[in-house]
Amino acid sequence: MVDYLSKVPAPEGANTGRRRKGRGVGSGLGKTAGKGQKGQKARHPGNFGKLAFQGGQTPIQRRLPKRGFRNAFATEIASVNVDMVAKRFEKGATVDIDALKTAGLIERAAKAVKVLGNGDIGHALNFKINAVSAGARAKIEKSGGKIEILETKKSAQAEAAAK
Repeated sequence: MVDYLSKVPAPEGANTGRRRKGRGVGSGLGKTAGKGQKGQKARHPGNFGKLAFQGGQTPIQRRLPKRGFRNAFATEIASVNVDMVAKRFEKGATVDIDALKTAGLIERAAKAVKVLGNGDIGHALNFKINAVSAGARAKIEKSGGKIEILETKKSAQAEAAAK
Protein backbone atom coordinates (compact mmCIF):
# COMPACT_ATOMS: atom_id res chain seq x y z
CA MET A 1 0.00 0.00 0.00
CA VAL A 2 1.19 3.52 -0.86
CA ASP A 3 1.45 5.73 2.22
CA TYR A 4 1.75 9.13 0.45
CA LEU A 5 -0.37 10.61 -2.31
CA SER A 6 2.78 11.99 -3.93
CA LYS A 7 4.04 8.41 -4.41
CA VAL A 8 0.93 7.19 -6.29
CA PRO A 9 2.03 6.24 -9.83
CA ALA A 10 0.13 7.53 -12.86
CA PRO A 11 -2.10 4.97 -14.62
CA GLU A 12 -0.71 3.18 -17.65
CA GLY A 13 -0.85 5.43 -20.75
CA ALA A 14 -1.52 8.65 -18.82
CA ASN A 15 1.89 10.16 -19.52
CA THR A 16 2.91 10.42 -23.16
CA GLY A 17 5.92 12.04 -24.78
CA ARG A 18 5.65 15.47 -26.35
CA ARG A 19 5.07 15.65 -30.09
CA ARG A 20 8.11 16.80 -32.05
CA LYS A 21 6.67 18.47 -35.13
CA GLY A 22 8.57 19.02 -38.36
CA ARG A 23 11.11 16.19 -37.89
CA GLY A 24 10.64 14.47 -41.23
CA VAL A 25 7.87 12.76 -43.12
CA GLY A 26 8.42 9.45 -41.35
CA SER A 27 7.53 10.94 -37.96
CA GLY A 28 3.89 11.44 -38.98
CA LEU A 29 4.12 15.14 -38.12
CA GLY A 30 6.72 16.16 -40.69
CA LYS A 31 6.61 18.36 -43.80
CA THR A 32 3.79 20.84 -43.04
CA ALA A 33 3.73 19.87 -39.33
CA GLY A 34 -0.05 20.10 -39.03
CA LYS A 35 -0.26 23.63 -40.50
CA GLY A 36 -1.86 22.73 -43.82
CA GLN A 37 -0.38 23.78 -47.17
CA LYS A 38 0.30 27.48 -47.83
CA GLY A 39 -0.56 30.90 -46.48
CA GLN A 40 0.37 33.24 -43.67
CA LYS A 41 -0.66 30.81 -40.94
CA ALA A 42 1.54 28.07 -42.42
CA ARG A 43 4.60 30.29 -42.77
CA HIS A 44 4.69 32.18 -39.46
CA PRO A 45 4.75 30.97 -35.86
CA GLY A 46 1.37 32.24 -34.64
CA ASN A 47 -0.12 35.33 -32.99
CA PHE A 48 -3.12 35.26 -35.33
CA GLY A 49 -5.57 34.53 -32.54
CA LYS A 50 -4.71 37.85 -30.88
CA LEU A 51 -7.57 40.10 -29.90
CA ALA A 52 -7.99 42.80 -32.60
CA PHE A 53 -5.58 41.10 -35.04
CA GLN A 54 -6.58 42.26 -38.53
CA GLY A 55 -4.36 40.23 -40.85
CA GLY A 56 -1.30 42.42 -40.54
CA GLN A 57 -3.26 45.64 -41.06
CA THR A 58 -2.81 48.20 -38.29
CA PRO A 59 -5.63 47.45 -35.80
CA ILE A 60 -8.43 49.99 -35.43
CA GLN A 61 -7.56 50.84 -31.82
CA ARG A 62 -4.12 51.99 -33.02
CA ARG A 63 -5.51 53.90 -36.04
CA LEU A 64 -8.02 55.98 -34.09
CA PRO A 65 -6.84 59.12 -32.28
CA LYS A 66 -6.57 59.00 -28.52
CA ARG A 67 -8.45 61.73 -26.67
CA GLY A 68 -9.10 62.62 -23.06
CA PHE A 69 -7.96 61.17 -19.78
CA ARG A 70 -9.54 58.77 -17.30
CA ASN A 71 -8.17 58.79 -13.79
CA ALA A 72 -7.78 55.18 -12.66
CA PHE A 73 -7.65 56.29 -9.00
CA ALA A 74 -10.74 58.53 -9.02
CA THR A 75 -13.24 58.06 -6.20
CA GLU A 76 -16.68 57.67 -7.74
CA ILE A 77 -19.42 59.30 -5.71
CA ALA A 78 -23.04 58.15 -6.01
CA SER A 79 -25.63 60.92 -5.95
CA VAL A 80 -29.20 61.01 -4.70
CA ASN A 81 -31.75 63.82 -4.54
CA VAL A 82 -33.54 64.92 -1.36
CA ASP A 83 -37.01 64.25 -2.82
CA MET A 84 -36.17 60.57 -3.44
CA VAL A 85 -34.77 60.23 0.09
CA ALA A 86 -37.89 61.89 1.57
CA LYS A 87 -40.15 59.39 -0.25
CA ARG A 88 -38.27 56.32 1.05
CA PHE A 89 -37.49 57.33 4.66
CA GLU A 90 -39.85 58.21 7.52
CA LYS A 91 -39.53 61.19 9.86
CA GLY A 92 -36.47 61.04 12.13
CA ALA A 93 -34.80 58.19 10.24
CA THR A 94 -31.02 58.03 9.90
CA VAL A 95 -29.92 58.12 6.27
CA ASP A 96 -26.46 56.66 5.66
CA ILE A 97 -24.81 54.83 2.78
CA ASP A 98 -26.02 51.39 3.95
CA ALA A 99 -29.62 52.61 4.34
CA LEU A 100 -29.53 54.12 0.84
CA LYS A 101 -28.24 50.83 -0.60
CA THR A 102 -30.95 48.88 1.21
CA ALA A 103 -33.60 51.31 -0.10
CA GLY A 104 -32.27 50.81 -3.65
CA LEU A 105 -31.44 54.49 -4.19
CA ILE A 106 -27.74 53.90 -4.94
CA GLU A 107 -25.71 51.00 -6.32
CA ARG A 108 -24.41 48.38 -3.90
CA ALA A 109 -20.84 49.00 -5.09
CA ALA A 110 -20.94 52.69 -4.10
CA LYS A 111 -18.23 53.78 -1.67
CA ALA A 112 -19.33 57.40 -1.14
CA VAL A 113 -22.59 59.35 -1.53
CA LYS A 114 -23.58 62.97 -2.11
CA VAL A 115 -27.05 64.39 -1.51
CA LEU A 116 -28.29 66.87 -4.13
CA GLY A 117 -31.04 69.43 -3.69
CA ASN A 118 -33.59 68.51 -6.36
CA GLY A 119 -37.14 68.42 -4.99
CA ASP A 120 -38.55 69.08 -1.53
CA ILE A 121 -38.14 67.35 1.79
CA GLY A 122 -41.21 67.48 4.01
CA HIS A 123 -39.91 66.00 7.26
CA ALA A 124 -36.73 65.94 9.36
CA LEU A 125 -34.10 63.32 8.56
CA ASN A 126 -30.64 62.69 9.99
CA PHE A 127 -27.98 62.33 7.30
CA LYS A 128 -24.58 60.62 7.74
CA ILE A 129 -23.05 61.06 4.29
CA ASN A 130 -19.84 62.03 2.49
CA ALA A 131 -20.99 65.23 0.75
CA VAL A 132 -23.99 67.51 0.37
CA SER A 133 -24.78 70.33 -2.04
CA ALA A 134 -25.56 73.83 -0.74
CA GLY A 135 -29.19 73.61 -1.90
CA ALA A 136 -29.70 70.23 -0.25
CA ARG A 137 -28.09 71.47 2.98
CA ALA A 138 -30.50 74.41 3.13
CA LYS A 139 -33.56 72.20 2.53
CA ILE A 140 -32.50 69.59 5.11
CA GLU A 141 -31.77 72.19 7.80
CA LYS A 142 -35.02 74.05 7.02
CA SER A 143 -37.00 70.85 7.61
CA GLY A 144 -35.25 70.34 10.97
CA GLY A 145 -32.89 67.60 9.87
CA LYS A 146 -29.22 67.16 10.77
CA ILE A 147 -26.19 66.50 8.57
CA GLU A 148 -23.02 64.70 9.60
CA ILE A 149 -20.29 64.72 6.96
CA LEU A 150 -18.15 61.57 6.85
CA GLU A 151 -14.59 61.57 5.53
CA THR A 152 -13.93 59.85 2.24
CA LYS A 153 -10.65 58.04 1.62
CA LYS A 154 -9.64 60.58 -0.98
CA SER A 155 -10.11 63.58 1.29
CA ALA A 156 -8.09 61.90 4.08
CA GLN A 157 -5.24 61.23 1.64
CA ALA A 158 -5.39 64.79 0.32
CA GLU A 159 -5.19 66.18 3.89
CA ALA A 160 -2.20 63.94 4.67
CA ALA A 161 -0.46 65.10 1.50
CA ALA A 162 -1.11 68.74 2.38
CA LYS A 163 0.60 68.39 5.80
